[in-house]
Amino acid sequence: MTISSRGLEHTWELCQDRMGYARVMASQGKKVIGYFCCYTPVELMTALDLVPYRIGGRIDEPIKEADAYLETCVCSYVRSAFDLAIRGEYDFLHGLVVPHTCDAMWRILNIWKLHKPLDYTYFIEVPHMVGPSSCHFLQQELKLFKKSLEQLVGRKVTDEALGEAIDTHNRARALLQKIYQYRKADPPLISGTEIARVLIAGRGIPVEEFNELLLQVIHDIRTRESEPRGKKPRVLIYGGEVDDPAIIELIEECGAAVVMDDLCTGSRSFWELVKPQENAMESLAAHYVDDIRCPRTCRPGKPEERFLYLVDFARDFNVQGIILYLYRFCDGHALEAPGLKAYLNREGFPVLHLEEEYTLLTKGQLRTRFQAFIETLG
Repeated sequence: MTISSRGLEHTWELCQDRMGYARVMASQGKKVIGYFCCYTPVELMTALDLVPYRIGGRIDEPIKEADAYLETCVCSYVRSAFDLAIRGEYDFLHGLVVPHTCDAMWRILNIWKLHKPLDYTYFIEVPHMVGPSSCHFLQQELKLFKKSLEQLVGRKVTDEALGEAIDTHNRARALLQKIYQYRKADPPLISGTEIARVLIAGRGIPVEEFNELLLQVIHDIRTRESEPRGKKPRVLIYGGEVDDPAIIELIEECGAAVVMDDLCTGSRSFWELVKPQENAMESLAAHYVDDIRCPRTCRPGKPEERFLYLVDFARDFNVQGIILYLYRFCDGHALEAPGLKAYLNREGFPVLHLEEEYTLLTKGQLRTRFQAFIETLG
């Protein structure tokens, strides 16, 4: 499948029909492998010409069937994603990969396998502590994951192919970082809504095509440099799987500019490149243990040691207020939120702390909360 040269316009088309594009690839013989979470080492799939597809739910629809299989105290993002699976929406997937990030994701793999069997499934044990022993453990886990993928496609991953895959994904990370720099302008040259569309579009196409699309997006942004635009309060959004542009769009409709994020579906997944180590597997292990700042990973230390990166983001992007947009029953974020909010307040940043379901059906209530907070920012 060839990406057109329409840049930002095409990212919106991809967002609106991610599943349709994936079905086309599957019909052309590509093996599309679904995965949860930014802790999945997609480079290993790319090295074997598999297409990684980030699993999402649907925030504009109620959960219809999944609640017959899952308790309502399970994260509504996971329930929504499984609801689509039960309804046959993920029929194009050849397989599913789930890293051990939280209990909900840990268990959903077994439930998915039981009720919607796939040709391939794999569970990756990801350490919950940082440190040398964690990197060593994950390196051994990734070797087992690589072996299972090799068995799936019937050939070995060569060192050259894996190195090229890492370089290609690093290229995507670097291009995304470059696009984020355009958000530092006041007003930003690309909106938070457009950024969300770009990121979501890239979660379901081969990374080589995504890189082509990112280059076109950069070209589109540069044409805007002389356009007059009004200035708005600048906010940063922090949270988990905000995988629908509608949430960011709602915040911006309420009068703010979302100029930075720390989201599972945002900067958290690409802000650090995979750094060279003695071998490619060691490089991947170090990256996925050390470089992803998710609360599911325990980082002992004082608040300023754990949260300083977020304050650096806020100051670097001239942020005036921070929105903690968390999902109910997300234990990792819920545990981190009180300390994070207190630290951000001490650093002088106004904070709006929301715990919501994975839905836009409460749009009116959200709009009221967003508007009230943004008005306080001036």
